[in-house]
Amino acid sequence: MGDELGDILVRENCRKPERALSARLVETVTKPGKYFDGQGLFLRVAESGAKQWVQRITIRGKRSELGLGSPPAVTLATARKLALENRGKAMLGGDPLADKRKAQEGMRFADAVDKYLAAKLSEFKNEKHRKQWRSTLDTYAAPRLGKTLVSEITVHDVLRVLEPIWQTKTETASRLRGRIENVLSWATVAGHRIGDNPARWKGNLSEMLPKPAKVANGGNHPALALEDVSRWWADLAERDGMAARALQFLTLTAARSGEVRGMTWDEIDTGGAATCATPATRAVWNVPASRMKNRRPHRVPLTHEALALLETLPRLDGVSHVFFAPRGGMLSDMSISAVMRRIQEARVKAGDNGYLDPVSKRPAVPHGLRSTFRQWTAEEGYPRDMAEISLAHFIGSEVERAYQRSDMLERRREMMTAWSRRVQRGTESAPLQDADKGMGE
Repeated sequence: MGDELGDILVRENCRKPERALSARLVETVTKPGKYFDGQGLFLRVAESGAKQWVQRITIRGKRSELGLGSPPAVTLATARKLALENRGKAMLGGDPLADKRKAQEGMRFADAVDKYLAAKLSEFKNEKHRKQWRSTLDTYAAPRLGKTLVSEITVHDVLRVLEPIWQTKTETASRLRGRIENVLSWATVAGHRIGDNPARWKGNLSEMLPKPAKVANGGNHPALALEDVSRWWADLAERDGMAARALQFLTLTAARSGEVRGMTWDEIDTGGAATCATPATRAVWNVPASRMKNRRPHRVPLTHEALALLETLPRLDGVSHVFFAPRGGMLSDMSISAVMRRIQEARVKAGDNGYLDPVSKRPAVPHGLRSTFRQWTAEEGYPRDMAEISLAHFIGSEVERAYQRSDMLERRREMMTAWSRRVQRGTESAPLQDADKGMGE
């Protein structure tokens, strides 16, 4: 039957539908009505602006309509493919409508998440993004939607998930909404539900929730004020635990959290030094392209202060990570953020405002330390390109990058040494804490 169905689909596909739709029309049309394509396929545009693919088809002598999902999740090409497959099944005596109803039985949201992620997670090159997808859905959506059939999830169900965090964790909530929408779009195309997507924003949730930009300041991560750096560093130095040491190393190198947490001992080249206690002047941390946001290898010059910090760290048998979790493996992003949050909470409890971003007045976060470093380089007059290379940012056009192949490693080493001294101003004599104390921080 499979070969016979394939022959039918080939023959049907060769027939170009009259007055066929275009991808552009599907994307831009807003006038309510029905827009026909071919093979019984048409696009239905509702008064609200919602769009849905529908196919009119005769199944065993009875005329029926099948929902095929909604654009943009279901493209014109996908809708045509589904329509051809349904037509082929019907011509062979099958019942695509009954098949769809059967597929809708028993698919719960949690199962849909598993199947969707199994198919899509490989598209994410960044390990952090893969974990975030699963984490946000498990943390916020699963408790309320996990056991609900995808065919029964409504707009109000989605609102119950989003409303508790829409005002306080707006960026997370906005991303969560998009991820729920993607899972439900997959469930629709896979035949587990029909109708409009209840997590769609435009013309749907946009009418019931305030725009994210109106709720919270987006974009920039709250940064540490430059004048607070040394005082904050002194507070950090008093914290025990591997996460606190990782945060110190992150500060000294201006690296991203994921780069530091994923760091392994074999990435460190001490430049011929016997130990970190007697460091060479050319020690380098080589971060492979696979762990970089820009997918390019990155060299970080290690200063005396950074190497001295590494020397204090214990090593765990069988674990290659420099900053490892209590049970081995890589530290979580949350563990480093928690250290910074506890420093802030301790300051507030002591009666002052703590460490707030000078512009947004929100508590500083680890990623914001990169902005603090960038501000310092600007105020100290360091070349822009040198500072941007230190942050592993692309500089200039592709042509400029083709000619500028130097990463200014030794000049950056001098700059990072000056940065280390600025960070530790007035705290140079403070001893680094042993990382094996309080590793659960």
